[in-house]
Amino acid sequence: MTVQLPESSLALLREGYTFISSRCDRFDTDLFRTRLMLRPVVCLRGAEAAEFFYGGDRFGRKGAMPRSAQHLLQDTGSVQSLQGPAHRHRKQLFLDLMNKESVERLGHAFDTEWHSAAERWLRGGEVVLHDELPRILTAAACQWAGVPANPATVSRRTRELSLMIEKAGAVGPANWYARWRRRATEKWAADCIGTIRRSGPAAARDTPAAVIAFHTDEHGNALPADTAAVELLNLLRPIVAVSRFMVFAAVALQQHPEWKDILRAGQDADLECFAQEVRRYYPFFPFVGGTAREPLEWKGHTFKAGQWALLDLYGTNHDGRIWKDPESFDPARFRAWQPDPHTLVPQGAGDPAAGHRCPGEDITVDLIRRGIRALAAETGMTVPAQDLSVDLTRMPALPRSGFILSGRPGPH
Repeated sequence: MTVQLPESSLALLREGYTFISSRCDRFDTDLFRTRLMLRPVVCLRGAEAAEFFYGGDRFGRKGAMPRSAQHLLQDTGSVQSLQGPAHRHRKQLFLDLMNKESVERLGHAFDTEWHSAAERWLRGGEVVLHDELPRILTAAACQWAGVPANPATVSRRTRELSLMIEKAGAVGPANWYARWRRRATEKWAADCIGTIRRSGPAAARDTPAAVIAFHTDEHGNALPADTAAVELLNLLRPIVAVSRFMVFAAVALQQHPEWKDILRAGQDADLECFAQEVRRYYPFFPFVGGTAREPLEWKGHTFKAGQWALLDLYGTNHDGRIWKDPESFDPARFRAWQPDPHTLVPQGAGDPAAGHRCPGEDITVDLIRRGIRALAAETGMTVPAQDLSVDLTRMPALPRSGFILSGRPGPH
């Protein structure tokens, strides 16, 4: 029999990332029913649940998240909101943009921006890494995408893209303000698309923004300008969100200094292990929502068509049945790890080409590796005493201090 719990909105706010897993542990189950915001929902956890949730096109994204969050993170007409052939066709656009050459170009842009920022940090004073990284990533993302990247544009887009990420889980005025700021971002993105289209396909550079501008749907029709603008933001915003992983990587290096000497050598395998453990161990997305596309059954529970469900991503990444000693930070666990799309799920599960899993994980991991390499090699900065604890009731989470770095000023 499926465990049925009472309305749990306050409990979710009180417990945050551990809300689903704590109840699964308490009732020795991978599935329970409750209500959130008075709406019935089924909560699931674990690798089997991830495979069920993401496999077979069983769950869609329509009605899967509150409108307040959807507008900031996806918006109407985006690839995440599509189903079936339309989703697969649009998803291929993003998969094609994530080729090895493209990943390298973005990585080089990031390295250049990091180097420029680090020179400024070394001139003295304290900086908060969480404040610095979004600007670095926004500048790199704009250069890579082929849209204006002058300082004024980067400054404004950094603030707007950061608000989309930080306020997606908020309600009331904070969320309203972020959504109001997003309208300006969408207008800017639409202007970028219009400028590219006016140049004509032959004159347009082969950049991600140009690919989106001239993309056609499964019927051969050009995307409406506002839809193309939304998809452009769906390229830029997730790149800026990688800043949170990088801040957690800085925390991990500070708390596990034995890894600094290993990583300074810059071996790709060690950087990969460290990056993947950062993604597994630290909180990113708490869960992902979906709605059943048809009647389903799993582990004795019957899902009605349209049933809302939440898959626990953080809890799956900390599931002791999958990960030995899951509450310990141990990059070495990934030296013998066999990649599995249903066990390591910080950005969702399943096959990116066939399902709704984020297609940008190669870019994410590459950027994290580059950030780790730069942080491990940095000898001119110190880390003053600060509060690096993480409040798991804050979604999305960060270390409380944002990670402070201090330069060593020299003579002027």
